[in-house]
Amino acid sequence: MILSDLLTAIKPLQIMGDTDIDIHAIQFDSRKVEQGDLFVAQAGTAVDGHTFIPSCIEKGTRAIVLDKAAYMPAAAVHGVTYILVPNSEEALGRLAHRWYGCPSEKLTLVGVTGTNGKTTIATLLYEMVRAMGYKAGLISTVVYYVDGKAYPSTHTTPDALALNALLAQMVDAGCQYAFMEVSSHSIAQERIAGLQFAGAMFTNLTRDHIDYHKTFDNYRDTKKRLFDGLSKQAFAVTNADDKNGLVMTQNTSAKVITYSTQTMADHRGKILEEGFEGMLLSIDGQEVFVPLVGRFNVSNLLCIYSAALCLGFDKTEVLRILSTLKPVNGRFETIRSPKGWTAVIDYAHTPDAVENVISTINDILNSRRLTNSEALQQRSSTTAKLITVVGCGGNRDKGKRPMMAQIAKRGSAQLILTSDNPRDEEPADILRDMTAGLTNDELRSTLVIEDRAAAIQTACTLAQPGDVILVAGKGHEDYQIIRGVKHHFDDHEIVKKYI
Repeated sequence: MILSDLLTAIKPLQIMGDTDIDIHAIQFDSRKVEQGDLFVAQAGTAVDGHTFIPSCIEKGTRAIVLDKAAYMPAAAVHGVTYILVPNSEEALGRLAHRWYGCPSEKLTLVGVTGTNGKTTIATLLYEMVRAMGYKAGLISTVVYYVDGKAYPSTHTTPDALALNALLAQMVDAGCQYAFMEVSSHSIAQERIAGLQFAGAMFTNLTRDHIDYHKTFDNYRDTKKRLFDGLSKQAFAVTNADDKNGLVMTQNTSAKVITYSTQTMADHRGKILEEGFEGMLLSIDGQEVFVPLVGRFNVSNLLCIYSAALCLGFDKTEVLRILSTLKPVNGRFETIRSPKGWTAVIDYAHTPDAVENVISTINDILNSRRLTNSEALQQRSSTTAKLITVVGCGGNRDKGKRPMMAQIAKRGSAQLILTSDNPRDEEPADILRDMTAGLTNDELRSTLVIEDRAAAIQTACTLAQPGDVILVAGKGHEDYQIIRGVKHHFDDHEIVKKYI
């Protein structure tokens, strides 16, 4: 692509050099730069890409985009064009979008943001429109899909180049819709810059990623930027039950649609009956049985329902398909033991998510009414207990560790603290941070087992008929990083082994 054509996507502060040159590729990783490439220098969080400009020139880069004026040369450099911009990260997003043919303008692109529920909502919307006969794409924490073809997920929201390449693949595959999780990191780092969203959805906001954003207000305001950037032709679906729901949409130009399980809203829902096999719901006065569980999933389904109506789909058909959708991998997945107990595997890795899952399980245990035949084989529901296995990830917000231990202890008959994904931290240090949230009395009745497989095995050994084991934190993940080394580890496999 000719550089002058590419630069129509941004508004440079200064250009030094020829723009009538052919660019072979865009790179932001200096190690990947080849002859004829454009290099976008970004400050980064660990390494400043501006310091690699000389090495990129040696490799044959033809153009440099940068946002630090100090790295602009005093005079023109033969064969190299310098483009000074206000923000290199934003420029990369917009350049990537232009490079790949502005794919978001050829799709109905819908983003979902919030702390919890993003994966479930994006995935089930993707599955819904495919069930209606449309081609669609998905960008999620668990997996990326281009129509029906799966690709490994590397980030909740990939970098700007990878993201636009995926969207372009969707266009080439004939997709009409694309649904994507929009993480706070991707908004802060401008990975979605230049994208045209037909709509955006907000789930909820609780403590997460404070290690990156430093304060909760920064975290909230970063999420809000997704809605601030919507056009008046777009829709904004928001959760009226969350105190930040209307904050998200207070400055948007888009049409605002609200959903709620507790208050007045455009779309309302409530649980009529609930069990581990699913829920009977009332959504806008219509009854529908769904094979998902939990009050948090009522909100997720209302969000999906609201967005589907905004997209113009028939209400009756939307409700019919909702009744057929299955839980997403690692999101309140149940595994039944022949011995009469149930394991629940869930990705819950924030205080709010852990509390929601534990509350859901206890609600079901408290409301369970066994038949006479079941009572002969299982204990009374009044004696059935919850055994929770949970840990916290390394190199992440340390402040939530004691909070998660407190919440898990308060809601469980038996708590087992263990490793999650320690990364570069010592597992014992993480567990020490968690146990700091418990009293001495609580510690005496809590098991601390660093080895996650052994912790799950212990829970399976302790479980009696009617009990529920919650294995929280990793969900769909099939690995652990311990002291910097990646190992295969899947909660599903461990539970099934000990069943």
